[in-house]
Amino acid sequence: MKQSEKKFERIVVKIGSSLFYGADRRVDFGLLERLCADIASLYAEKKEIIIVTSGAIALGMEALGLKTRPKELATLQAAAAIGQNELMDVYRAIFRKKGLQCGQVLLTWDDFANRARYLIARNTLARLLKLGVVPVINENDAVSIDEIKFGDNDQLSALVANIAGADLLVILSDVDGLLGRDKKTVVRIVTQINDGITGLASATRRCTSVGGMITKIKAAKITTDAGIPCVIANGRAPNIIRALAHDPCACGTMFVPKQAGLNHKQRWLAYSTKPRGKISVDDGAKAALLSKKSLLSVGIDACSGNFKAGDVVEILNRGAVFARGRVNVDYGDVVPRARSGREVVHCDNIVIL
Repeated sequence: MKQSEKKFERIVVKIGSSLFYGADRRVDFGLLERLCADIASLYAEKKEIIIVTSGAIALGMEALGLKTRPKELATLQAAAAIGQNELMDVYRAIFRKKGLQCGQVLLTWDDFANRARYLIARNTLARLLKLGVVPVINENDAVSIDEIKFGDNDQLSALVANIAGADLLVILSDVDGLLGRDKKTVVRIVTQINDGITGLASATRRCTSVGGMITKIKAAKITTDAGIPCVIANGRAPNIIRALAHDPCACGTMFVPKQAGLNHKQRWLAYSTKPRGKISVDDGAKAALLSKKSLLSVGIDACSGNFKAGDVVEILNRGAVFARGRVNVDYGDVVPRARSGREVVHCDNIVIL
């Protein structure tokens, strides 16, 4: 079935700060009004839209009179704390006019990496959608440190699409999509994200933003691996969200998902966790894991990292990471090449990357 023929009932929309916060450092309220009007019309059709929004730090910078993005962590967090209120006030006011409520959800890596908190976040989003409330999600920059930061909201939007079981991820920016080598023609369809595709990307130079096309392609890789299509498009195009909700190939760059996507648990293992160590395995063990078997100590060459039972680790063969797994034992209890054949990672807790 073609992507344009599928029904997209649950859609994650990422709105970049470059869209509604211009070079003159003023909020484009008219643009946000138009985007939210699109979302309201889709809610009237019983579709479910989740917003992942940037802009808190940019608005905080404006309030503090800062011209460049703060490098000092405390100042950055202060800007975020101020900007979050400003940002949500804008969304609340707009959606109230449309007869809708919105609810703020602030997330960090810990909310994804911890399995219990991951499930709580998933349930919270599901309940907000069931209540007809528009979830508005942002990274909790006011308390985030390097260890728990996503680094950009493109990656966050992909993880939200995974956790919510979305049918589509739409990343809106101030560009028409991924440009080809001539930097003029938009690449309309991407069936495989390879070195050729990533080589077309460039980072942002905006003083209020992070990321750029590089982070958007990384986000597309996360969702397409999970079986979720992703579109990168220009948020200034008329009725853009509505158009893409009915036909993701209507404009921008469409990243086609893999046919056999990862299930919820595999998505969590693959992308929502930060590995606590590494386990190197021999060729026989790799073959066994690819055949959906468990990892036994007899096939382990070496391991590193102070991981504990229940942590997620990277699994390598010949120096290359090919899988992730949730270990059954602590680092100190792993005995490489042990003949006992102790189960270190159960097959149900392994995802092949």
